[in-house]
Amino acid sequence: MDQRISFVTLAVRDVALAREFYVDGLGWTPSMYVEGEVVMIQVGAHVVLSLWDRTAFEAEVGPIAGGEGIAPITLSHNVATREEVDGILLRAKELGVGPVMGGQERGWGGYTGYFADPDGYRWEIAYNPGPIGEVVLP
Repeated sequence: MDQRISFVTLAVRDVALAREFYVDGLGWTPSMYVEGEVVMIQVGAHVVLSLWDRTAFEAEVGPIAGGEGIAPITLSHNVATREEVDGILLRAKELGVGPVMGGQERGWGGYTGYFADPDGYRWEIAYNPGPIGEVVLP
């Protein structure tokens, strides 16, 4: 089996709202949109973010666990500067999502902050000055 990820699929409550946030709000370009069902966005050379209707997700994959707290996953968008981190976090705040946690210097030498999309999935916006940071930048 090849060492790669092809799709990241997030179950969302409202596909139209997810599309509005990612496409209209963040300015991303959808690769596929089926109203009420799914929006797919190519986020890398061979990686697609799939925002799939929660009910359809559960019908195919199984029940979604509930409870207090956040989903035990973060998605990370790496950028080349600390200023880019702050700019993206400001844009997320302008979109009215929450919470938005401002950029902070991290003990490992990077600078990161977080925001939540309309379904509460946490996005890390990161400047990583180390070698692994160079691997993930275009």
